[in-house]
Amino acid sequence: MLKAAVIGCGAMGRNHLRVLSELDGVELVAAADGDAARLDGLAKRFDVQTFSSHLELFEVVRPDFVVVAVPTLAHYQVVRDAMTQGIHTLVEKPIAASVEEAESLAALARNTGMLLAVGHIEHFNPAITELKRRLDAGELGRIFQAHIRRLGPFPARVRDVGVVLDLATHDIDVLRYLIGGSVQRVFAETEQNIHTAHEDMVNALLRFANGVAASLDINWLTPTKVRTLTLTGERGMFLVDYLMQDLTFYSNDYA
Repeated sequence: MLKAAVIGCGAMGRNHLRVLSELDGVELVAAADGDAARLDGLAKRFDVQTFSSHLELFEVVRPDFVVVAVPTLAHYQVVRDAMTQGIHTLVEKPIAASVEEAESLAALARNTGMLLAVGHIEHFNPAITELKRRLDAGELGRIFQAHIRRLGPFPARVRDVGVVLDLATHDIDVLRYLIGGSVQRVFAETEQNIHTAHEDMVNALLRFANGVAASLDINWLTPTKVRTLTLTGERGMFLVDYLMQDLTFYSNDYA
């Protein structure tokens, strides 16, 4: 049995606690959070040891791996503390608050041999998995264009970063996975409309090295959630509905 712990027990952290408590081969042993009242409830629900400090958790419990779901600005320090203690780590996206911090954590993982994974959950959406299989089989032919819409209402729980780090990271990861190659050029416009500290809207154009053009329309301003991806190519268009986990193909008449 692998001993698991969760650090940061807000909305995402509670999801991880629930899933880990149900996984075969995993024993959920501990949770850490700065909110004492929150920890009391979690201790009763999941029957785990609780700690106000992740460092105390590492010292007392010594889990095999941890899930880090603290606010983004704290990712770097908590992940670094875990890996230097010899603990494998899954961190919620984004991996860190800056490129420099992300590169430092990646280098630390390589140097220590610790596993470091980032929770890009959309990467494993069944519709995306099936789309990747069909693209690899050549069903779309050459890809011309991608268009992503990730829209929704403002999440009161997210205060430390804007939509670029919190949402667009999903889509850039998925695009690189599906299209392959690196991003060659980026043009983007951001706006801060209702968020008190960060951008809540971004419109971006990405050009990949293999010639594929991608447009991203992402915001925290739309009253209902929209999560779609379209890929247009030689033989038609694939449409992904992330929320319904649906994949639809529209064939070109001339293909």
